[in-house]
Amino acid sequence: MPQIRRLPETLVNRIAAGEVVERPAAALKELVENAIDAGAQRIGVKLVEGGLTRIEVSDDGCGMTRDDIALALERHATSKLPDEAIEQVTTLGFRGEALPSIASVARLTIESRVRGAEDGWRRVIDHGEIVQDTPAALPPGTRIQVENLFAKVPARRKFLRTVRSEYGACLDVMRRLAMARPELAIAFEHGDRRIFATQQGEALPDRVAGIIGRELKDNSVIIDLERPTDSGAMRLTGIAGLPTYNRGVADHQYLFVNGRPVKDRLLVGAVRGAYSDMLARDRHAVLALFLDLPPEEVDVNVHPAKTEVRFRDAKAVRGFIVSGLREGLATGDRRSAQDPDRGAMARWTQEPASDEPAPALRSIFTGRDWSGTRPNVAEPRQPWNGETVTADGEVLDAPMGRAEEAAPLPEDADYPLGIARGQVANTYIVAESKDGLVLVDQHAAHERLVLERLRAAGAGDAVARSQALLVPDVVELDEADCDRLEEAAPGFEAFGLALERFGPTAMLVRAMPHALRKASPAQLLQDLADDIAKHGEALLLTEKLEHVLATMACHGSVRAGRVLSVAEMNALLREMEATPRSGQCNHGRPTWVKLSMEDVETLFGRH
Repeated sequence: MPQIRRLPETLVNRIAAGEVVERPAAALKELVENAIDAGAQRIGVKLVEGGLTRIEVSDDGCGMTRDDIALALERHATSKLPDEAIEQVTTLGFRGEALPSIASVARLTIESRVRGAEDGWRRVIDHGEIVQDTPAALPPGTRIQVENLFAKVPARRKFLRTVRSEYGACLDVMRRLAMARPELAIAFEHGDRRIFATQQGEALPDRVAGIIGRELKDNSVIIDLERPTDSGAMRLTGIAGLPTYNRGVADHQYLFVNGRPVKDRLLVGAVRGAYSDMLARDRHAVLALFLDLPPEEVDVNVHPAKTEVRFRDAKAVRGFIVSGLREGLATGDRRSAQDPDRGAMARWTQEPASDEPAPALRSIFTGRDWSGTRPNVAEPRQPWNGETVTADGEVLDAPMGRAEEAAPLPEDADYPLGIARGQVANTYIVAESKDGLVLVDQHAAHERLVLERLRAAGAGDAVARSQALLVPDVVELDEADCDRLEEAAPGFEAFGLALERFGPTAMLVRAMPHALRKASPAQLLQDLADDIAKHGEALLLTEKLEHVLATMACHGSVRAGRVLSVAEMNALLREMEATPRSGQCNHGRPTWVKLSMEDVETLFGRH
């Protein structure tokens, strides 16, 4: 039998490094979190070659004495837990493993000076060996350098990625930490290039928009909600992008719990659920959400890198986030794309100053040639069905745009979407508002209106009606999947899905939702089990039923190509102004865009 032995300290540290410091971004995260926990107000970060060659973090925090530096390089030594109540931890770090782990796989230089001390101290450790321990001259605070990560551990070094990839991971870490602490000034440099620099005391929306993208500020709503709990209160703050401002990947979703950046599946699932009926499945919201709750309600000690958390009442947290996001989005849900696409605007051409015929002008919104349409065409007697006949009986080519006599805009009118003036290509409504020109996609807009009507009329309950199976269906699944479905079964009943356990590895399906009566019970249950495993709660059934409602809304909507009267257009505009989420269709696309009068004047050279 092999003899049990104690591992050498250097090997223990290298094993720990494999959990905590698997790449430069992980080391960077630990160092910046230490600076924040030290009470720093200004933090500077410099990288060379994505952190592979060098990482430098300097701060103006409390600093360390010579003895503190020596103790900080021992495993499980920390100043962040004053007692054994780990459930009350409020700092970002608390394990006491980062510095000794980094020092075992890189060349680590620590320089620190306590405020009020005459000088500071420097200690250099090269892959676990102390090579320098001397006084140092530096301002109050701490400066740490990590050089040549895994240089003497080739088995680990070869698994690191390219400079570009490692830099991208470091940038993501710095963005999250900068958002988490808007009260701090943080400067981030890569090589000779300044990536970003934040100012102290920035407002949260300004900090987030400055890091993610300036356009987010004009295409988002502010979230600020609070809900009482038995042990205190939960608060949700942040900035959430409108559904029309979305991305093809989920990389721009920044989530924080008690100021700690996390990548938690429950929170990701809650965001997905909140946007479920406003985004296509392959599009993702852009947001930064900050959840604050009593420390005893969340366990942060579940992952070596502290990127995952566990909630005591996960269902309550998820419900609070979903309802909070929906409530927040309701304050801006009638807004659409805030500006027309700049690239599309650039494709407008001006009439050339010559006697030659002008080249065909093409609409940025329809992409059609307008040079052949005839002006002053009288109102057709009926929708076009192959030919257009004027009031005088003359047969004309089919117009691609139509307009009716424009009634003057009422002096006291305050219509955000303006007064309808006509229809373009029998698809887009042209409206005049007090401050610009509004174009509305009639099918996308009416599709959203019909969906909201169905909900308001209780169609969701109708969709969720249960359809009993003549013969109950037995579905074979893994035992773990059956456990998940059995636990979630009471919640499924609200959607018309009746399940019960049928042995260790089978579920009995007695009824299906009426709207999904033709679906395969086996495939539905497998999808639901996978969904619970991925997100902690079944969101898929709700989304399937929402899809049924959306399909019904699509089939009941005004189609593109249908001729509308001005009265019908205005009725549609007024209903949009009064309907939740009317600024985006069921797939997250804008239902209307606005061209300001300043843009119009610019097109004609008047501005």
